[in-house]
Amino acid sequence: MKVKEIEALRNQTAEELKAELRQTREKQFSLSFKHTTTPLTNPLELRQIRRRIALINTLISEKEIGE
Repeated sequence: MKVKEIEALRNQTAEELKAELRQTREKQFSLSFKHTTTPLTNPLELRQIRRRIALINTLISEKEIGE
């Protein structure tokens, strides 16, 4: 991920991050389902999404601890 994307996520509230997490998990589910039936053109996208989910979870934890 680019630094600008990470900073944009850091500036969001916990509620916005939870919504982003929900959307990202839905995207992960649909991509993994597509990958099971037919190979993806870019299978590394699954790894990128998994890492984005981990980052969002980390930021949510930081915000909850900070409150």
